[in-house]
Amino acid sequence: MVENELSQVSQNKISAATMLERLLGNEADSLIERRIERRFKESKLPEKKLLSDFDFNFQTGVDRRQITELSDLGFIERKQGLIMAGSSGTGKSHIAKALLLLGCQRLYRCRYTMASQMLKDLLAGLSDDTLDKKLKTYLKPDVLLIDEVGFDRLEQESARNASLFFKVIDGRYNKNSTILTTNIDFKALGDYLGDPVITTAIVDRMIHHSIIIHIDGPSYRMHESKNLNKMKESGKDDDGEKKIKEKKT
Repeated sequence: MVENELSQVSQNKISAATMLERLLGNEADSLIERRIERRFKESKLPEKKLLSDFDFNFQTGVDRRQITELSDLGFIERKQGLIMAGSSGTGKSHIAKALLLLGCQRLYRCRYTMASQMLKDLLAGLSDDTLDKKLKTYLKPDVLLIDEVGFDRLEQESARNASLFFKVIDGRYNKNSTILTTNIDFKALGDYLGDPVITTAIVDRMIHHSIIIHIDGPSYRMHESKNLNKMKESGKDDDGEKKIKEKKT
């Protein structure tokens, strides 16, 4: 690239000042790209989900305008929480991951975790006396996405789950933005975490100063599964017809 710019200068196609400006601009862009990629790696996001890939036409339970407004990430600046609730397969995690990826691209410190993994990690911290260190992992990020709250019932193995979950939610309350996805309602959260009393305090902090979106729609996974089965059945029919024709000939 430098050789190309120098060549254009020597041929009087651009000035030396223009060349320097371009080189500095390219270096700045490259630096930003590296920082974005570092933010993504630090976030522990398992994949890069994009809002542009979300099928809003299929999932009519999602308000496209509301999600578009969220994509400006103003809720992060306001240190608001975001709770996305709904049945499995309705697109909660897709949207949440896409918003977290946007956070990485805006150079926010982001972190993704499954609810079950976070609790296992914190429980391990109790065992080896590293809880404070492990808590910082979930308290420091500008945006924390706790995915699939209620999905993995392993989290009910210890009554300390509610206390640990509270430490994360309370430690981030009004300080940083927390995104949660869940397939259970708030009433069931007490049974899920093992302590209804502490859960009341958790829910109070979760819903205060938070945007709550409930997706009431069909499962995209079921939709894809039905389409795949139809394709397989169609393929079998085609093979069957082909074999019949071969026998006739």
